[in-house]
Amino acid sequence: MYNPNMALLIEGFQRAFSLLVHLDPELLGIIYLSMKVSGLALCIAAISGIPLGAVIGLRRFFGKGLVVSILNTFMGLPPVVVGLFLYLILSRSGPMGFMGLLYSPTAMIMAQIILALPIIIALSLAAVTSVDETVKQSAQALGATSGQISYLVINEARYSIMAAVIAAFGRVIAEVGAVLIVGGNIAGYTRVMTTTIALETDKGDFELALALGIVLLAISLIVNAGLHLIQKKGVRS
Repeated sequence: MYNPNMALLIEGFQRAFSLLVHLDPELLGIIYLSMKVSGLALCIAAISGIPLGAVIGLRRFFGKGLVVSILNTFMGLPPVVVGLFLYLILSRSGPMGFMGLLYSPTAMIMAQIILALPIIIALSLAAVTSVDETVKQSAQALGATSGQISYLVINEARYSIMAAVIAAFGRVIAEVGAVLIVGGNIAGYTRVMTTTIALETDKGDFELALALGIVLLAISLIVNAGLHLIQKKGVRS
């Protein structure tokens, strides 16, 4: 029996695969911007977050438990709250409004840094503290400095730290709320994969949304496969 809805779905997938096969310029531009924004945000978050996580994990100080609790809470930050917070700061009446960053890729990168940073710090901290205490004691017995001990511990926890970075990337690449608020979903300028999927679905134009959905699923598969491999290497080591 003929089903018009099923026929429409099949046609949508056919057009979506056609866009992918023929490397549609609009599709490639959206994918490139998504990877660029998320990649830059991840690099900045990793460069600052890994050392911070290591320092918090290796040092003893007053209020450390509170800091850890706050980091664990911030790991689940709602993206729309981050977007609203940044919007208020970057809007014309906000403290950074004079910089004109609202509705720009820079604002989107800032939002994704805020989302990725607590994940990288908290998971790097957990990775460092999970290193066997005998590693630190042996290094101290051999006369290693505090910097050398820190490097040794981070090296021992490298697989878990790499897994933290991959987990943060999975979080930011699939994010829609914050980048939609501060980016404005402007065609050819701030339109990324997740915001395009939301827009095209609302418009009823499913081929581009389906094509980008396939790409996002492929990225998710690669991220999860990478995370699994790194965790396996960590267990073996």
